[in-house]
Amino acid sequence: MTTVLPAPEWRAYEQAHIARADELTRAHRERAARREAHPVEDFLFTYYSYKPSVLRRWHPGAHIELADAADHPRAGWRWYRSGFAPDSVTVDAATFHRDRDALIRAVGGILRATARRPAGFGCFGLHEWAMVYRQREHRHPVPLRLGQDGTDAVVEAHELRCTHFDAFRFFTPAAAPRNRTTPTRDLQPSLEQPGCLHAGMDLYKWAVKLGPLVPGEVLLDAFELARDIRVLDMRASPYDLSDWGYRPVLIETPEGKAEYVREQRGFAARGQAVRARLLAALEI
Repeated sequence: MTTVLPAPEWRAYEQAHIARADELTRAHRERAARREAHPVEDFLFTYYSYKPSVLRRWHPGAHIELADAADHPRAGWRWYRSGFAPDSVTVDAATFHRDRDALIRAVGGILRATARRPAGFGCFGLHEWAMVYRQREHRHPVPLRLGQDGTDAVVEAHELRCTHFDAFRFFTPAAAPRNRTTPTRDLQPSLEQPGCLHAGMDLYKWAVKLGPLVPGEVLLDAFELARDIRVLDMRASPYDLSDWGYRPVLIETPEGKAEYVREQRGFAARGQAVRARLLAALEI
């Protein structure tokens, strides 16, 4: 069923979306102008390589016609077409599905498999510790909270349970054999689970890749989720981020583990909600 949005309504949605996106990226853009780096917040713009401008582009999603939009630039955007109402414009979902069939199958497969799988809460964020295990040079120019020997001891006192390939692939050579499984790209649909912080952050990546099918609010909600998860990811990491104002989650202690799991459960629930909305966006 198609819904037609009057021009004043959809233009208000678009402007609100742009204002929200600009606020979400403001600090990053200001730091970039000063050539300043941030070990936590820059991740969503460097690892995923999506510019802030990507977040500013509002899409209504499929099955929505924008009235009186024939003179709007989006009328010439790829994967848009004229609607059934006079001078209306709508997302051409059928053509996007045809043009991006392999992508949609891959992303949809991961999302559906992850949504069905029970969440795991026993990793305690040790993937970041495994990325510096027995290694003197680290990915982030930030000191280790427990030093190298103390960090190595934490890894050796725990079982590594990482299920996410894009985290596992950064494990040091000494850490990789200690992991309970050996994630690969091909195994991603079989291993991805909703308790994984990186699976939650990746929802932002999937939202971007699905382009005009994803309503603007879902894209920004996915970005906000990824931003919040990243903070926990680094607070639970071995890095000392006190100079940046972050209180550590001491996952080497029972109290820290309990704190991590509490926050992890909340992110898993938020992630499942966003995941369901992305899957709904794939329906045509």
